[in-house]
Amino acid sequence: MTRRLVLLYGMTAMLLPLAGLHAAGLPVAVTDKDSQRGAKDAPLQTTRHAADPIQPGEDSHLGLLAMRSPGKPPNIVYILCDDLGYGDVKCLNPQGKIATPNIDRLAGAGMVFTDAHSGSSVCTPTRYGIITGRYCWRTRVQQGVLEGYSQRLIAPGRVTVASLLKQAGYTTACFGKWHLGMDWALTNGDPSGDKIRNAANVDFGNPVKGGPSDCGFDDFYGIAASLDMPPYVYIENDKAVSIPTEITNEGGRPGLTATGFKAVEVLPTLTRKTVGYIDRQCAGAKNDKPFFIYLPLNSPHTPIVPSAEWRGKSTLGRYGDFVMETDWAVGEVMAALERNGIADHTLVIFTSDNGCSPAAGIPELESKGHSPNHIFRGHKADIWDGGHRIPFICRWPGKIKAGSNSSQLTCLTDLMATCAEIAGLKVPDDAGEDSVSMLPALLGRDAGPLREAVVHHSIEGKFAIRQGNWKLELCPGSGGWSKPKEADASKQGLPKVQLYDMSGDVGESVNVQDQHPDLVERLTRLLEKYVAEGRSTPGAAQKNDVMVDIWKGNQDAKITPATEGKKL
Repeated sequence: MTRRLVLLYGMTAMLLPLAGLHAAGLPVAVTDKDSQRGAKDAPLQTTRHAADPIQPGEDSHLGLLAMRSPGKPPNIVYILCDDLGYGDVKCLNPQGKIATPNIDRLAGAGMVFTDAHSGSSVCTPTRYGIITGRYCWRTRVQQGVLEGYSQRLIAPGRVTVASLLKQAGYTTACFGKWHLGMDWALTNGDPSGDKIRNAANVDFGNPVKGGPSDCGFDDFYGIAASLDMPPYVYIENDKAVSIPTEITNEGGRPGLTATGFKAVEVLPTLTRKTVGYIDRQCAGAKNDKPFFIYLPLNSPHTPIVPSAEWRGKSTLGRYGDFVMETDWAVGEVMAALERNGIADHTLVIFTSDNGCSPAAGIPELESKGHSPNHIFRGHKADIWDGGHRIPFICRWPGKIKAGSNSSQLTCLTDLMATCAEIAGLKVPDDAGEDSVSMLPALLGRDAGPLREAVVHHSIEGKFAIRQGNWKLELCPGSGGWSKPKEADASKQGLPKVQLYDMSGDVGESVNVQDQHPDLVERLTRLLEKYVAEGRSTPGAAQKNDVMVDIWKGNQDAKITPATEGKKL
């Protein structure tokens, strides 16, 4: 009835990377069942069970069909940090130098996922995956991110997590950084384009289309994109709160700014708006009217602007201070739930959109003993795990065992299928194409991997695929901002692809692609299948929005059947 993958193992080709996590010092619970899953490199077979077919007379487009009564559905609060690294959370990195008491408390009362990944190593693509349950590389955004004046990315009519939950009676709200494009009203009818940073032809007095209000959210208050991208103006529902008339450098880039808009006030404002919403909704939440809050924070992304009361709180400069203020925001949301007596019936999810950015000053942080991306190679923008392995913590009192952890391989695209199962709905074939329900893991009922594989994507559009212990990267370098970048990697004569055994090499230091050509080919074929079918989950094949090339700039590395059994 729910979207899950049923996997029949060959052996450790699909074994969760427990050994590597132990070596890394990550919190992992190992059971006897985990330790008996077989020997290395055996072939893998998978069987996919599709969701139940839609019956005659049912809504075949939305497909948001009540399957059973799962009991009173919980409120859901999804907190998404911006550029927070795995190692920035104290409970995930005990050697870290930043205090995060509220996030740590959330983890102590819930479950930590040690192998969770964002759908991309940068902002926009990850957010698209969270909201739609679909990998963003299936859209026009094949690399990079959108900006503040970019046109809408979520197609009209596409089911989102918010529109899905509304079918189950949820009220829905978004407070924060949207960064998925929106269609601003224009004075001359010309398209705003995806790279214009100062659109003089935008009519801020008329409603904006294609934003959160058109994507299933009843309420929205926030900003169009990253805080360093103009326009610098708050948007409430579908209209700018005020007309930006000044040109300032408030966010770090010159652009139109509303009078009184201050970057340093954005995080406190979003926190206050969220707390106020919880206060208003608590009565309904106690009377069978649950709410869904999507809270995409602007922090600790640039501009790194901790409030005055937080400056100097850490020993790591403004970045450390901003992370501590981010932790404060999480604490305020938790306190609002507790004060209103609804914490015990609320699923809180805390995570980040990608790894820590070099804009945080990573070398300086490391010189002071703080590794923002923990032991993982690379950082934001990269194809290596430092770019996309992120903190992921869930609390749901009475359902999720306090102080537990999971080594399940999971992706932020999994929110849609998880919410659907919680709410007793099912996802139609033309939605959530890359979303798998995590509910069995949350409830401690997972007997094996829930996902067949996860696809990773870098800022330059480079692809990787992770299946069990094995991670294949279709590029010779970082695919992002770390060294070696692609051009330098090619000059150095590095192999065209990278293959890592994450069970013993979680830092991705030893490329074993020449030792396992069969794995290189098998993982390549699986990725090609996901692209060709327009989905990575059970269901009818779907179309990608554009042609997808998994070998961008690396054409001579293409794998053919003739390469099987040979060194590449």
